Amino acid sequence: MLNTLSLVALGGAIGASLRYLSGIGIVRFVGQTEFPVAIIIVNVLGSFLMGAFVVAAANRGMMHLSPLVMTGMLGGFTTFSAFSLETVMLIERGQIGSAMLYIALSVVLSVAGLALGLFVARSVFA
Repeated sequence: MLNTLSLVALGGAIGASLRYLSGIGIVRFVGQTEFPVAIIIVNVLGSFLMGAFVVAAANRGMMHLSPLVMTGMLGGFTTFSAFSLETVMLIERGQIGSAMLYIALSVVLSVAGLALGLFVARSVFA
């Protein structure tokens, strides 16, 4: 358990650092925009890498690296990759309705949760 936790923590530190550096690099490349281009690129890239790793790990017997790579690195790089994986898994199991519900609830409730957090924090610190 402690070994797995250490792998997740290490991967998370690497992933978060890569997200930060990627964001800086993307902004330098495309310039500063009002639309969150860097975040979308990181989320799409992280989702792509999650999909590629799942297949590669399953075919090469590397699932033991999942805590490091999937939960840690890619989770730290973008939690959107985990959301994307869960969505595709539901779709592949034929649970289209559940997938659509998961998408809608994830987006709406996450945005609502952030808005609520802003409201509460602004009320406390105002």
